Amino acid sequence: MEASTMKINGCTALVTGANRGLGLSFVEALLAAGAAKIYAGARDPSAISNSHVVPIKLDITDSAQIAAAAANCTDLTLLINNAGVLLNSPMLATGSANAMQREFEVNVFGTLNMVMAFAPILAANGGGAIVNMLSIASWITSPLIAAYSASKHAELVVTNAARIQLKSQGTRVLGAYVGYIDTEMAAQIDSAKSSPSDVVARILEGVEAGIDHVLADARARETWEAKCSDPTGLEAAMQVRWDQYQYQR
Repeated sequence: MEASTMKINGCTALVTGANRGLGLSFVEALLAAGAAKIYAGARDPSAISNSHVVPIKLDITDSAQIAAAAANCTDLTLLINNAGVLLNSPMLATGSANAMQREFEVNVFGTLNMVMAFAPILAANGGGAIVNMLSIASWITSPLIAAYSASKHAELVVTNAARIQLKSQGTRVLGAYVGYIDTEMAAQIDSAKSSPSDVVARILEGVEAGIDHVLADARARETWEAKCSDPTGLEAAMQVRWDQYQYQR
């Protein structure tokens, strides 16, 4: 079966990390676009106050909670794997192994386990779509968040492999790439940030257009162009960033 496009209007969606930040923006945009039902996943479902959504207790590092969510969301047609963690650790910093382990638990294995749990449900409902929130850190090694970059490189592999494997059941798997977003996750980072609502709008447009890779903000487009046209220069820029950080300490 060929993976097909889908309409947001009338879909049944599950958003992970839906209680704040980008996840909350996804919920609001899905409601505005006419989604028939939205399951809002959060570790603390009492944090979900919108009466138009269905709160789901969901820590994506907890296999039992994933299984329970799958049992409760059997009508799903759109899975948005938004939940993630960023711990701001350079690769050789003290505690970087612990930071990387946590980031892999959430960003890589959490995403993988969600895809594995919900792929059969999507197949039963006609194929549907999966959105995995990736990052420009999936393509480059940002020195100040290198442990996070490692997890996002790995999450990109999960996304691409799932796309290949799930195409035959009609499920489209979309990778969404962004720079920093103006949310709590990036609050401590001094850099230009994109509006969550703008990022979500580009991603949902990509879902409806059947795009596999959505460059959801200007930083993603600029970084991808630099990676393709001048990868050596891009790596040199990362070195400059690290040297400046060392100088300022």
